[in-house]
Amino acid sequence: MLTHCGQAPRFEWKLLSDEFAPSWKASSIPEEGKVLIHDGEITLQPGQPMTGARFDAWKSSKLPLTRYAIEYEAMRVAGNDFFGTVTFPVNDSHVSLVVGGWGGTLVGISSIDEMDASENTTRGNAYFENNRWHKVRIEVRDDELRAWINDKLFVNTSTKGHKLGLRTGDIEKCAPFGFASYATQSRIRGVLIRRL
Repeated sequence: MLTHCGQAPRFEWKLLSDEFAPSWKASSIPEEGKVLIHDGEITLQPGQPMTGARFDAWKSSKLPLTRYAIEYEAMRVAGNDFFGTVTFPVNDSHVSLVVGGWGGTLVGISSIDEMDASENTTRGNAYFENNRWHKVRIEVRDDELRAWINDKLFVNTSTKGHKLGLRTGDIEKCAPFGFASYATQSRIRGVLIRRL
């Protein structure tokens, strides 16, 4: 099937490829650490307390708002709090998947019905070994959110009839799509967006 301009529609985007590298920016969080993007990898240096990297070209690149998957790998190099936490669009809202928050183990979606990941039904716990790559996959469907870490399902929740949004504060600077770490050094690689 061809689009009106004669080009085949795109079904996946590698967001750390050379094509998209200029669209990544530091999130301008007060007292954030350095954000380094090199050889297809993002490094977030520790901030006081948070550091973020934001991808500004989601809309202009015509990336989807629903029926899509996010895949990436994240590593906590140093520290003991969240790392590789991703903020992403869900239709006309945004949420974050927290990876290793609240002292290092909490997983969940912030926010649902104005409750963050530590309060709502997506709350889970996992042990994240430092200096090891952890594989993350998120599926954004019309009325559902699902998320796996290291192939284990952690989030499987309906979004129908629920209010989605970001936790108030610095994480909002990572929208429409971006990564954040909290008082940690983290690395992110292999960021892939794929239509479902």
